[in-house]
Amino acid sequence: MILSLPFRASSSQCNLLYSHLGVGVHNFQDSKRLMEILTYPAVEEAVKKRVEMKAKAFGQEVTMEGEIDGTDPVYKIRPTLVADLYGEWIMPLTKEVQVQYLLRRLD
Repeated sequence: MILSLPFRASSSQCNLLYSHLGVGVHNFQDSKRLMEILTYPAVEEAVKKRVEMKAKAFGQEVTMEGEIDGTDPVYKIRPTLVADLYGEWIMPLTKEVQVQYLLRRLD
């Protein structure tokens, strides 16, 4: 699960979030633990599949006539590459930003 940014919360809201997630007071500054909490492999796989499907839909070469001749579509970029880049770069960087944000909110 990835929290929507900007995730603006007061200290009491952060404390409530941490207690709901099962993070004790001693883990407030534990960035590794926070990263584990923000990581949901099943959700990330579903997001990657969705990104691949969207890349297939929006990354096709389109003819001026708009005709579909039954041949395999031609893509501007491989949809699997887009999904892999999303999974290896965008999601981890997003979680890193979330962890840094939460750590600063708790200072």
